[in-house]
Amino acid sequence: MKLLLNLLILLLLTNCTVAQIPAGYKRIFNGKNLKGWHISRTTHQGTTPSVQVKDGAIVLTQQPFGQGGVLLSDKKYKNFELYLEAKIDSFTNGGIFIRSSESGIAYQIELDDAANSTGNLLGERMPVSKPMRATDRAKVWRPNDWNSFRIRMVGEVPHITLWINGVQMWDVTQPKNDFTAGATTGMIGLQSHWTTLFSPAEVSWNILDSWAPGAVHRFRNIAVKELPADLKE
Repeated sequence: MKLLLNLLILLLLTNCTVAQIPAGYKRIFNGKNLKGWHISRTTHQGTTPSVQVKDGAIVLTQQPFGQGGVLLSDKKYKNFELYLEAKIDSFTNGGIFIRSSESGIAYQIELDDAANSTGNLLGERMPVSKPMRATDRAKVWRPNDWNSFRIRMVGEVPHITLWINGVQMWDVTQPKNDFTAGATTGMIGLQSHWTTLFSPAEVSWNILDSWAPGAVHRFRNIAVKELPADLKE
């Protein structure tokens, strides 16, 4: 009886540590395989990243070492809220792409703890009119653990908001649509950055030293809530 009670307590504690997908969101990763996703064969990051599903999570790394890549959703989205949980190893550089093209041109939420830039808004293969910094991330961030990201993107001129672990990091409306061709829809992307070298002594961001051998990014509970197509704010 005592053993059974202990097992029930452990189960409850375990369930409490796993974040739940918010109501109204639809899973776009089934936790079992990569159905609904594909690897970009046109991105400059590389075309043969290692993408596996382990323990209900997408595990993304370089393959071979030095060559990264981008995993893209098959479906394109316009106005949406994206929810996912990520666990990122040290000395890695990647990102969450939103409204991405097949070649990986996108607005990007940076994932790079060594550079202290995780949560920043950047552009991938395009300049962003108003980049943003997640200056309060350290207050809520759980190093070497799972952290939740919620990203809201609406409008032909993008209005983008980021929450990490339920706390708003920034909210910005771009002065213009930064896509060269004015794209208003795109895919969700998960990036592992290409590299050529790694130095364990490197503590500042360097494009040649941004992915440690064997390091991975993990993603789980990936879900989207699509919003009305004519929504502007």
